[in-house]
Amino acid sequence: MGDTTGPCACLRRYPELPVWVVEDHQEVLPFIYRAIGSKHLPASDISVLHFDSHPDLLIPVNMPADTVFDKETLFGELSIENWIMPAVYAGHFSHIIWLHPTWAQQIREGKHHFLVGKDTSTTTIRVTSTDHYFLSDGLFVPEDQLENQKPLQLDVIMVKPHEFGACQEESAAVSSAKKPKLAPKDSENAAAAHCDSCSGHLEKDVGTQSPGRACGEPSCSCFCSAKSQQCQTTACTQQILEILKEGNAFVLDIDLDFFSVKNPFKEMFTQEEYKILQELYQFKKPASNLSEEDLVDVVDVRIRQLEDLEAAFADLCDGDDEDTVQSWASKLGMESLVPLVQSLKKRMEVPDYEMVHQAGLTCDYSELPHHISTDQEIENLIQSVYYLLRKLPKPTLVTIARSSLDDYCPSDQVDTIQEKVLKVLHSLYGALDTHLVYSAESVPA
Repeated sequence: MGDTTGPCACLRRYPELPVWVVEDHQEVLPFIYRAIGSKHLPASDISVLHFDSHPDLLIPVNMPADTVFDKETLFGELSIENWIMPAVYAGHFSHIIWLHPTWAQQIREGKHHFLVGKDTSTTTIRVTSTDHYFLSDGLFVPEDQLENQKPLQLDVIMVKPHEFGACQEESAAVSSAKKPKLAPKDSENAAAAHCDSCSGHLEKDVGTQSPGRACGEPSCSCFCSAKSQQCQTTACTQQILEILKEGNAFVLDIDLDFFSVKNPFKEMFTQEEYKILQELYQFKKPASNLSEEDLVDVVDVRIRQLEDLEAAFADLCDGDDEDTVQSWASKLGMESLVPLVQSLKKRMEVPDYEMVHQAGLTCDYSELPHHISTDQEIENLIQSVYYLLRKLPKPTLVTIARSSLDDYCPSDQVDTIQEKVLKVLHSLYGALDTHLVYSAESVPA
């Protein structure tokens, strides 16, 4: 469970593992800060193991960077998609491990090393990462434009569902004539050797593997058999242990929409309306060989595009008559704004144009993840999480976001998923000190 002589030796220990269950994801941050204040977590170099269908790594676009040093003001500025990076800039988080299901592909797989700091020109928090996730939100700036820089290691790892039952059936269907006959003990040894070989390959190639691609071993297809499921789990575990090896003070953070997720805007708008939003807010991925100067230009164009759209929909809140709509359509060079507003007005007495803009901001280079899981898929992912966590150190605390009131985790599944997750935690860590904050009248600061 970690080296007690290491950097975490002076930290206090909870008698029972605290589990904070909130509704909206940003509500977990006060409890993490409380653990820092009580010296159960260190003030810096904290790792976060983040199971989620969304990275949550955006930044409040116009928030002054120094807001992070006034925690009460900070908590009021955050929302579900941007609660992690301010804590990075504040110096608390240094490693984020985003573990995502197969349907979430917002950030490329593998290791990302970049800086988070204060943009000297805007005094806001910005990053040096050139991943499309950050470029599309206008968050990239060159390193020489950042002050008070904080390094961040981001590991993006896909978690595949554990499908042992299905793999057993498939394995049984293979002709016994094609398989060597092994004694039970020999079978175990062969499986172990197979898994070691496979996990070594996966560990080197993590981030580039795609579903259905074989690992390169002559008789091993990494995404088909029960043995290879173990390989994948072993590879993930080894990769995470590399990050956690210097101590065991880390946060286990789970969004229940990791197991089943909706894109709520697909139900809020018609297909045609949503298609228009995608056209209006589209971000064209830049070429991979662009210079830093060219990337700055890409970001500048993107920022102007988003600012113009924000201004347009803010203006429509004050009046959406035909002349105003046509004027903005001409200014933006986007005639599709006209049929969008006409359709919204036909369906609603008073369209919520602020919500329309918020929906549009999710339409950049990819759609929000949308995968309503079957009961079996949920169970398979629960098993994946269990097998991954059981070989890792015990976390200092666990935070769980339900994400159901905003319809990201389906409301008819969230309670079942929560119950299953809590059972896994109990089986792994014993007695839990569980706080169902979402059912309380207020959240303590």
